[in-house]
Amino acid sequence: MAESDITKLLAAAASGERPANDALFTAVYQQLRSLARSQRRRWSGNHTLDTSALINEAYLKLADGQSLAFNNREHFFATAAKAMRQVLVSYAERMATAKRGRGADHLTLGSVAGNQSHSLDELLEIDRVLQRLESENPTFCRLFEYRVFAGMTIAETARALDISPATVKRHWALVSAWVFRELGTQ
Repeated sequence: MAESDITKLLAAAASGERPANDALFTAVYQQLRSLARSQRRRWSGNHTLDTSALINEAYLKLADGQSLAFNNREHFFATAAKAMRQVLVSYAERMATAKRGRGADHLTLGSVAGNQSHSLDELLEIDRVLQRLESENPTFCRLFEYRVFAGMTIAETARALDISPATVKRHWALVSAWVFRELGTQ
């Protein structure tokens, strides 16, 4: 489906058209599936939360009691990536045992941003770092989420944050250094 069609569906869904919500889900399902598959590949362990369940839980989280009001396609997918992160973290918290944290390896930024898999404990560690980042600089946290969890390019991230690509590059250098430092010092 064309980008402009998704934008039109987002606008219709925001105005409360129920059929638009259903059409939107159908239109973006494959892209959400790809995003969810990417998220699921990043962590290992209990696989009872499969890709389809992750998509459905995240979409329900997006639509839970609110209209789907998004600025544009990038905003929608960035919000979907954050919802998937929240679903995975909630799942990890439920599955964590008394051993949580014992013997866990420290994470590097490369392992977070790459395709390496993470244990549930590591996923929780990443989330704790991002919660601290969000409290210190919400824009930097969104930039990190968009680049790492949504897999957005510099240009897509710039559009989603309504800043220039050059600013995204500068901020990315700062935020990635901060996250790397935080992951290395825990």
